[in-house]
Formats: sequence, C-alpha cells, structure tokens
Amino acid sequence: MKVGWIGIGVMGRHMAGHLISAGHQLAVFSRTASKCEPLVARGATLARTPREAAEGADVVFTMVGRPDDVEAVTLGDDGALSGMPPGSILVDHTTSTPRLAVHIAAWAAAQGVLSLDAPVSGGDIGAEAASLSIMCGGPPTAVERAMPLLELMGKNVLHLGPPGAGQHTKMCNQILACGNMIGMTEALIYAHRAGLDAEDVIRAIGAGAAGSWAVSNLGPRVVKRDFAPGFMIEHMSKDLGIALSEAERMGLNLPGLALAHQLYASLLRHGHGKDGTQALTLALEDTAKYKSL
Repeated sequence: MKVGWIGIGVMGRHMAGHLISAGHQLAVFSRTASKCEPLVARGATLARTPREAAEGADVVFTMVGRPDDVEAVTLGDDGALSGMPPGSILVDHTTSTPRLAVHIAAWAAAQGVLSLDAPVSGGDIGAEAASLSIMCGGPPTAVERAMPLLELMGKNVLHLGPPGAGQHTKMCNQILACGNMIGMTEALIYAHRAGLDAEDVIRAIGAGAAGSWAVSNLGPRVVKRDFAPGFMIEHMSKDLGIALSEAERMGLNLPGLALAHQLYASLLRHGHGKDGTQALTLALEDTAKYKSL
C-alpha cells in the first residue's frame, strides 16, 4: 500500500517504521528533514512538503505536535488534503481538539476523502513495541479500510464514534493518566521519606489493585531520575489545556484535571517542557519540601 507519513518524532518514527517493516511504500515528511534519514535509509522516500507526501497515497498519517500544526499540515496551501486523491484516507494520530477533527472531516469529505481522528496512548514504549491503544473517530468504512495498517502499530484499535470521538476519548485518557501520575509520584516520594526501597515498593504495589502502566513503566524511571521523554511535558500540558477547555464548554468542573494542568504548566515555565511526563515528580517534590537522592 502507498502511504504518506507526516511527522517524525519520538513516537512517529517507530510507528512509521512498523509500516516499512510490513512492506508498505512510504513517503515521509518532517519539518526537520534529518529526522527522516533513518526511515529513508530503510526505503522511504523523503517528501519536501506534506502535499508531496500525500500525493497518490492510499492512506496519509499525521503525527505532529499541536492543533495548529495539524491544521497547517492538513489544510494549508501545501497541506496533505491538497494532494490526496478521492477515495483515500486521512488518519490524524495527533492529540488535538475534537472541534478541529470535525472541521477536517468536513473538508476531507468535500473532496471525497475519508478522515479519522485517531490519537494514541502508550508512549514511546508502546510505539516501539507496536502495542499502542488507538482511539478512532470517523466513518466506520474508514476504520475498516485503515485497520490493516492500524493493527501494525497498535494492539487495541477501537472505533469510538463519529468525527471528534477519538479526540474526546483521548481527553478521558489524559485526565486519567495525569491523575495516575500524581498518585504514582507522590507514593514514591512517601516511600523514600519512609525509608523504603522504592524499587521494592514498585514491585509490591504494581502487582496489586494500585498497579498501573505508569507505576510499572515510569515508576522505575522516576527512581533512577531518568526524565528522558516517552511523552513530553509540553505535549501533556497542551493536552490538559484542551481537556480543560472542553470540560468548561460542557459545563464540567474537574478539580483533579485543573491541579494536574497547574503542576505541568509550572514545570513548563521552569524549562522542563522537553522532559518526560514522569518529571512531574520535580513539581511534587518541591511542594512536599522533599530532598531527592
């Protein structure tokens, strides 16, 4: 299958790589062309614009940073939709706004293109292992046709409803993930102050009712003070801002979400935007007057 891929970041590079491994023909675009070099070395074609990556493609994937990036690479003068033929499928894996997903779906439909908002969860670990959860919003036909490619990148691919439903589901994911991260990092701060071996604590609670993906995968990174990003704070802060905006639009007051957004925004202001979300411990350690090892 001929595939266009737009956005080669921490996760996108692995996801695109799985498609190459499965024998699909990829044209790849990134604003930083050097990020494409490993994929080009494996047989991908380097595109100069999103439009060039999309021309003649059966399916085009976007995996960029922010809603305005999605809009630019999709609807801009050299955007993907300007090069996509009727009958092709546009899949946006970026975590973006539900309203933009609906808007893009309408523009795509006007030119005979099917569109899916399909944000993912699982971080760099899930992207590399092809075990992502992929949350799809859009026409059932688009999900059915894209499924052979989506299953190369994820183990849990679900159709949640019409355009925007994938993004709304990702907001649910981020609300839960950030609350879980607060609990995990506070628990490890408590463990250290109580004189416990934090790695033993992770093994003990990770196997019980309090166990979670964050505890098992990011807890050990916190203990080692490894803040390399699987998912960057700047992206989580953006996502929580979207979730807060959507919650307010629906008349919801979600204090846990507001607290998490405040903590991540603080880290962003202090220069930790490129760190992984597990660096939340830095904000909580400061709040707890905690001295790290």
